[in-house]
Amino acid sequence: MATNGFLEVRSMANDSAVRILSSVEFHRTSTRILESIETVIDGKRDAVEMALTVLLAEGHLLIEDVPGVGKTMLARTLAKTVDCTVNRIQFTPDLLPSDITGVSIYNQVSREFEFKPGPVFANIVIGDEINRASPKTQSALLESMEEGQVTVDGETSALAAPFTVIATQNPVEMEGTYPLPEAQRDRFMARISMGYPDAAAELAMLHTRENSSPLDDVQPVVSTMELIAMIATVREVFVSSPVEQYAVTIVQATRSDPDLRVGASPRATLHLVRAAKARAALDGREFVLPDDIDALAVSVLAHRLIPANRLSSSGGAASVAAASEAVRRIVATTAVPLGAVGPA
Repeated sequence: MATNGFLEVRSMANDSAVRILSSVEFHRTSTRILESIETVIDGKRDAVEMALTVLLAEGHLLIEDVPGVGKTMLARTLAKTVDCTVNRIQFTPDLLPSDITGVSIYNQVSREFEFKPGPVFANIVIGDEINRASPKTQSALLESMEEGQVTVDGETSALAAPFTVIATQNPVEMEGTYPLPEAQRDRFMARISMGYPDAAAELAMLHTRENSSPLDDVQPVVSTMELIAMIATVREVFVSSPVEQYAVTIVQATRSDPDLRVGASPRATLHLVRAAKARAALDGREFVLPDDIDALAVSVLAHRLIPANRLSSSGGAASVAAASEAVRRIVATTAVPLGAVGPA
């Protein structure tokens, strides 16, 4: 079942004829995106680069932090820099799965059921405060995030391509939140936090946002087809066998680490390598280095892990800290591959 031409867009994204950008073109385009985002998100270069990395790696991003530090602003700004379809879903306790995926409505004129697409049918879906909805409603995103499709009443509809979910959530220690199930967390390529701004950035915010929001001035700087070309370019980034083995060794180590009760999944390995390819491309390289794996390991792996310590396994701040520390220790003790890592 095609809806709003999305199948046509998906076909173009998977077309082998999509142009691969040169390193100069890729750098020029990615710089436009980053500079546009930083007109709104000041002093958070790492978070901004990570958000773009996930988008180019065809993943989904989870932004977790306390209220008011710019989680939703980052998601909205990234979405506005690309001239594509964007929908925002405000997750609340009374939200139903059909409010996300869509629903079949009976047409009394044609005497047939017609599918009305939900807000998940967009290139970029912003899920605001995703953990304020029940796990049943959260699960409405599982199929779309993994398979790029939605099944309602036995009918399957393809989603747009590219398709990315950028979700924000508050710490589970806060009132009215539901911990994300493990299967949901595992579908997010990476998890980041914003952190508080430094004094200079916060002072500047008082002056720049007194009368209006800088988000109002953000305009698209790349088209959907330019984004598709960037994604296709990232896919072509070379990963040597030693670097692949390095990533596998790190992920497998999480499954036998005594401080972890549940390690990272094979999906995590795929996400780690894909994100590393995007990071390499953003750095102007056509091949992945072990440094790319090291730099991304905590953001890509930690949110999937469950610490062995019961006091640190509730999914809260203690859990995140324990899992992150375990990943850092594993990376620090894993032998880095020697020799050539670029294409021959």
